[in-house]
Amino acid sequence: MAKELVARAKEDKIRFVSLQFTDIFGTIKSVTIPVGQLEEIVEEGIFFDGSSVEGFARIYESDMVLMPDPGTYRVLPWSVPERRRARIICDVYDTEGNLSPSSPRSALKKVLERTRELGYVYNVGPELEFFLFKRDNGEPPMNPVPHDIGGYFDFSPRDEAQQVRSEIVLALEALGIHVEMSHHEVATGQHEIDFRYADALTTADNAITLKYTVRAIAEKHNLYASFMPKPIFGINGSGMHTHQSFFTAEGKNLFYDEQDAYHLSKMAYHFIAGQIEHARAISAIAAPTVNSYKRLTPGYEAPVYICWAHRNRSAMIRVPATRAGKEAATRIELRCPDPSSNPYLLFATILAAGLDGMERKPKSPAPVNEDIYHLEAADRQRRAIDTLPGTLDESLDALETDEVIKAALGQPITETFLRAKRAEWEAYRIQVTPWELARYLETA
Repeated sequence: MAKELVARAKEDKIRFVSLQFTDIFGTIKSVTIPVGQLEEIVEEGIFFDGSSVEGFARIYESDMVLMPDPGTYRVLPWSVPERRRARIICDVYDTEGNLSPSSPRSALKKVLERTRELGYVYNVGPELEFFLFKRDNGEPPMNPVPHDIGGYFDFSPRDEAQQVRSEIVLALEALGIHVEMSHHEVATGQHEIDFRYADALTTADNAITLKYTVRAIAEKHNLYASFMPKPIFGINGSGMHTHQSFFTAEGKNLFYDEQDAYHLSKMAYHFIAGQIEHARAISAIAAPTVNSYKRLTPGYEAPVYICWAHRNRSAMIRVPATRAGKEAATRIELRCPDPSSNPYLLFATILAAGLDGMERKPKSPAPVNEDIYHLEAADRQRRAIDTLPGTLDESLDALETDEVIKAALGQPITETFLRAKRAEWEAYRIQVTPWELARYLETA
């Protein structure tokens, strides 16, 4: 495999290779090697200081090893020919040759192993939304100005944002990602690019790749791309609606049942029930920032209530409509995640929640096919419709008490994540904001 990869890199005229992995927050880390080092490193890995990366190792056990996954080799299309660069995503190991329990990719692999033992394939398809903002003297804007004034699905032949999106799509396709569509989203300056579903590990790799591709192309146009959930008050925030399905190895969709009113199998109902039961703890991973909870408010197309529905976009879980002859498209859509989440940890936790439902087989609650935002509180209480956490602090409390979600993350990631996010909440909590000064300075 190493010699084949070296031959391919030579054919592609690669000069440098970026060995990539993510920390627990989904931030890409990378070490660059000259292509001449590639064969040795594919076979033996490369050491790095894990204690310098958030969540990976303590100072007295810092040596860790990056092992490239050759199947993730891709040429970065924006690199200049004389310094042509490729990337390879790596797994993280300890010095004893074990997958690191502190690696988000390892956490996902661990949960996926359970599905393989059951003979299943877990497929995921996320919809990543993002904003393009004008740069302020070359710097990220502190008062972000949207790049365009378009709205949902708007089109103009001279639309500069359309040109940027098209260039992003071409770059993604050059990276081997099958883009299904791209379009302007509801808010000014907001966009969405959807790529074809795949197994969860491939999809997590693709989601990470999409984010830095969007940023790289935006930079070329003197723009700033942001996956912040709610960058501007009063308009829609950015979500990462996540479509999920289960297949056999032979390609049969296990969520489909022709006889059911919603064409859902018993397995699908149990999977939904599991995600509903663990929804509040999942929120800490799916909506992992202080800002995430400013998106999860009524009136901006983001879910607040923990329930499921057929086609209804105000529910936390939506079952999209399917057409006759398209049974393979039967899936469920989780609408609470946002693009600031780490896709490896997100997919690990929502899969673990669904598997827990499939194993315990709790009864799924009835669908709520009305606009939930307009239900009276008493009606929601009668139907036992709970709410998602309203703050990051509240979601961390839920995570601390959910053994299923903590087991999916593993102890090292759980402890580091909770410690870091508690500190983030505390730093936010003591801030005095312009809103507070405007409201209270002269009236309190």
